[in-house]
Amino acid sequence: MGASAAMVCSVPRAAYGTVKSGAGIAAMSVMRPEMIMKSIIPVVMAGVIAIYGLVVAVLIASSLNDDISLYRSCLQLSTGLSVGPSGLAAGFVIGIEGNAGVRATAQQPRLFMGMILTLIFAEVLSLYGLIVALILSTE
Repeated sequence: MGASAAMVCSVPRAAYGTVKSGAGIAAMSVMRPEMIMKSIIPVVMAGVIAIYGLVVAVLIASSLNDDISLYRSCLQLSTGLSVGPSGLAAGFVIGIEGNAGVRATAQQPRLFMGMILTLIFAEVLSLYGLIVALILSTE
């Protein structure tokens, strides 16, 4: 259940972040085609969230065996539940902010650094869940 919680929660929101940011990139590329490569950053950051969920799911799945204790099972569930919902929230934020940030950067290039900072703050939400998951999985 922990491995599925990690994947089921984090990967769809990472896909949502990619789709929303990609829509912003497509709209922005009409006005400023030279800024396309700089605008791919939200898509990459959304993909990292899916990688966090995958790493935790692999850690949980690799430690499964037939004689697992109830304590270890609860730790694995909480490991998945720490990275999954944090990835869910971060993917949602990156999608919305990536879309708006890319469009705003196309109109005013000085907003690029502000967009990057807010994307980093959104990514850190998911990173916190990964850190807690790694601590729980090594318990």
